[in-house]
Amino acid sequence: MKADVVEVFEDVPRAGTFLIAQGFNRKHEMVTKLIEKYRDDFEEFSTLKVRKVKTKGRPAIEFWLTEEQFFLLGSYMRNTDVVRLFKKRLIKEFFKLRRKLDTLQKYKLEPEYKRIRSASKIIRRDATDVMKEFCEYAKGQGSANADMYYNNITKMLNGMMFIVKGKFKNLREVMTTQQLMTVGTGEQIIMKGLEAGMKKDVHYKAIYQDIKARVETFAELRGKSEVIAKFMELT
Repeated sequence: MKADVVEVFEDVPRAGTFLIAQGFNRKHEMVTKLIEKYRDDFEEFSTLKVRKVKTKGRPAIEFWLTEEQFFLLGSYMRNTDVVRLFKKRLIKEFFKLRRKLDTLQKYKLEPEYKRIRSASKIIRRDATDVMKEFCEYAKGQGSANADMYYNNITKMLNGMMFIVKGKFKNLREVMTTQQLMTVGTGEQIIMKGLEAGMKKDVHYKAIYQDIKARVETFAELRGKSEVIAKFMELT
């Protein structure tokens, strides 16, 4: 298991029990049953978060543990060499991600960041208005699922422009100024495409494909960047 186990889940560094079970060389079901047995103990630290994970069989429900919850779990297991080494690994991963988040919080206090963030909120508000207008436009042309375009357009832009490791309540709150400017430019491209298509009375599906192609071209020029970028990690 080479990939990082710890990632941001709802803005907090957490580790999922599916990979934890692999790291401890235990069956996932055994780990989740142990957590359920002592749920009250785990929830003294934080409310237990869950997420579905795809497996070869049926999708499994896994817990996403904070650092404190992870070490409580480890304390309930026999301290074999495998368990001990995996604990050491996750100490380093939790510490590494905490440093990134701490650096980000300091970064967000800088005047330049505040200025760019304020500007990005204005662009986002304008883009939201145009996307809502487009949803109504699609409904007028007979779309039965027009409302999905609002989320689909946002996901499309984020997916093409950024590498996102984790689950964030608001992705923009963990972006750098450069990333905020990039997403703002992307939204301006989308707005112009939507407005031009609606003005010409183009079919809504063709408009969506057009803005998708525009964003793809922009993404090819800019390239993808990682959210909570590596350059923010302290050395």
